[in-house]
Amino acid sequence: MPRAVLTERLRAVRSYRPGGYAIALGALLVFAFLLRIWGARSGLPYAFNADENAHFVPHAIGMFTNNWNPEYYVNPAAYTNVLHIVFGVWFGGRKGVSDAFAAHPSEVFAVARVTAAVLGTMGIWLLYLAGARLFDRRTGLLAAALLAVSFLPVFYAHLALNDVPTFAPIGLSLWGTAGILREGRMRDYVIAGLGVGIAAATKYTGGIVLLPLLAATGAQFFAPGGHKPATRGLIVAGLVALAGFVGTNPFALIDFHAFREGLSHQTQAADDAIGKLGLTQDNGVAYYLWTFTWGMGWVPLIAAIAGAVLLLRDERRLTAVLAPAPIVFVIFMGSQTRFFGRWLMPVFPMVALLAAYFILEMADTLSRRRPALRPTLLVLGVVALCGQGLLYSLHSGLVLSRADTRNMARTWMVAHVPEHSKVVVEPIMPDAWAQDIGHPLPDTPNGYRWVKWPTARSPFDPNTGQPVPPPGALVNIEDYERILNPGLVTQYEDKGYCYVLTGSTQRGRAEAEPDVVPNAVAYYKALEQQGDVVYQASPYSKGSGPVKFNFDWSFDYYPLAYHRPGPLITIYHLRGGQCAQAPLS
Repeated sequence: MPRAVLTERLRAVRSYRPGGYAIALGALLVFAFLLRIWGARSGLPYAFNADENAHFVPHAIGMFTNNWNPEYYVNPAAYTNVLHIVFGVWFGGRKGVSDAFAAHPSEVFAVARVTAAVLGTMGIWLLYLAGARLFDRRTGLLAAALLAVSFLPVFYAHLALNDVPTFAPIGLSLWGTAGILREGRMRDYVIAGLGVGIAAATKYTGGIVLLPLLAATGAQFFAPGGHKPATRGLIVAGLVALAGFVGTNPFALIDFHAFREGLSHQTQAADDAIGKLGLTQDNGVAYYLWTFTWGMGWVPLIAAIAGAVLLLRDERRLTAVLAPAPIVFVIFMGSQTRFFGRWLMPVFPMVALLAAYFILEMADTLSRRRPALRPTLLVLGVVALCGQGLLYSLHSGLVLSRADTRNMARTWMVAHVPEHSKVVVEPIMPDAWAQDIGHPLPDTPNGYRWVKWPTARSPFDPNTGQPVPPPGALVNIEDYERILNPGLVTQYEDKGYCYVLTGSTQRGRAEAEPDVVPNAVAYYKALEQQGDVVYQASPYSKGSGPVKFNFDWSFDYYPLAYHRPGPLITIYHLRGGQCAQAPLS
């Protein structure tokens, strides 16, 4: 490069002054990231979310001994691979991360959670770029702001799960798709296809972003002279998508049989009718439409629908790019037997763009005759669009920054329940909760501080009720309420299991559907009759609650009644049998 040209470019860099949009975007991204890491250590050193505890973090660590093979395909491996690399750099390789996980798991989970927050923040930036290309910079900025403060993306950025990291490749694909629609360059097909592949390799349902790509390609295909370029572009995008998927999830190809089995297991889990005790809503489409009203907000949902209609008048191609994906996604996911709010998030970026477009168009239309009102209308529109999400996301940060009820209960038990005491603990926390992390008891087989009743085993099948020979049937978290009966309380007393810890995230399932598990309802009544409440840790603000059991609100603490994370914990001390000779300490 000639020296004169290089000098001129350096001079241009030095003289660059960021504009208003660049400053606003930078401030938004900083705020979004801080909002996502506020309370990132919630619950630690114990990971109370069952998926977080069982999936990505332990498999990312296991890859150090498995030659990069996650040996796990229920979820795709892209986020796991990212964590593997981050752990290797942060902790110095296999020994460093293994030692840290054994002695200080808080640090490992905190790094994994911050990684998720970083990727989620990248998704906000990429959504801005996509919106600026599809509409203009102000629409991109408003859509990014909506995604930055929406409750579900903020809450799940606090966990080491793959939902929020998927926003980054989805945003990348939408950015490329915007380029396809506006210019149809080959590099845009490459970017869009790469985003599709990585999105599906991060979360299988992230592949929904393929629909906008196809719609934009179709618009180019039917443009004058666009037939051949669009066909070539689609082929390239498909090849790049495949390469992106395999490149970030290579063992899907190397160990194809295991990958296919994992994918099949994921499909069956989403359509598992047996494990939905407590899921009283039977219409999945209605459930996901309801989820929009709090996961993003009422105004964003209404504005997005209105924005799609408005685009039919203004630019039908954009309606085809942005509207079908959320509709198809809600119908498909709603057709499954099980549904959870976070499963809806892959379509949030498209909804955010539609909602932002409508709000800005309304502000422009209403201020056309009186331009002086435009700034006020814009401010009101932004507040209306983002206000609900911001309020509940800030509340979420406050809640997550406080002590979890399960840790409070453990602190009480350490102080009042002697080592080696026999206890019953409902499956609302990981096994490590019974152990002093980094200091296991040397005189117990598993190092636990207390001897736990085997809640993971049952003498009869939880689904059929038929007897099962020893050692009994395995019982997962979903089926625990199905094996309860009031006679268990007497068994506890006879065998000296004097302390019983219950949590509302288990009891609530039974109380939501008492006709399905009447024995479980009778079990809790027997506990109240045969035991004394010796400790209770409430997640609710004084005078608030309880929150009716729900597979979302009981775990993500959306209602303002919550003051701290965790279920309502109640510890009973039983009075009969051997417990009569075991007074309270």
